[in-house]
Amino acid sequence: MRIDVVTALPNQLKKALDLTVVRRAGKGIELHVHDLRRYAEGQHQQIDDYPYGGNAGMVLKPEPVFRCIEALNSSPDEVIYLSPDGEHLTQSLANTLSLKKHLVLLAGHYKGVDHRVRETLVTREISVGDYVLSGGELPALLVMDAVLRLIPGVLGDAQSALEDSFQDGLLGAPEYTRPASFRGLEVPEVLRSGNHHKIAEWRDQIRQQRTRERRPDLWQQYAAQVQA
Repeated sequence: MRIDVVTALPNQLKKALDLTVVRRAGKGIELHVHDLRRYAEGQHQQIDDYPYGGNAGMVLKPEPVFRCIEALNSSPDEVIYLSPDGEHLTQSLANTLSLKKHLVLLAGHYKGVDHRVRETLVTREISVGDYVLSGGELPALLVMDAVLRLIPGVLGDAQSALEDSFQDGLLGAPEYTRPASFRGLEVPEVLRSGNHHKIAEWRDQIRQQRTRERRPDLWQQYAAQVQA
């Protein structure tokens, strides 16, 4: 897989990448960070300007974005704009994106990006939540982390990703490790029994209970799928 990130803050993004699962991506994964200012014209390499209509804030200009993405000289599977009004990032969406060969992530900044970029270049818009951040760099990192951890070889234990919360619509079960007893708090006996069938049943029961109590919205979706 190849991922290209287009950003106004390349240094911020590169430093953060060293601290994530992306650092362990290894062979078979290409990551490229592109500085928008390299594609701007003029002495000051201006990448933003005031919006038409008099709104407050600044907007990323279309020219540098078009030049940058066109300079990739490729046909990416998706050009993703990180935006508060995009579709929510979910485990299902991460699974879908992990099957792609080439993703371009456009990190918005300031008041956003000229809408002509979204109309012409962008194929998908993703939001990481119903709140506004100062830029799309953090959302881009979240998307990369969620997607790349699903690529074989990135995680030490491939099975771990398959057992994550949300993979089948349910939250994950509690996890315990040694010691079996700590300050009077005990690991559930079933987990120490060695009976894999009973352990699986316990985990499934707990996952359903936790989802029903903590995320009734997910529980309704899961129940509907089971009944269908």
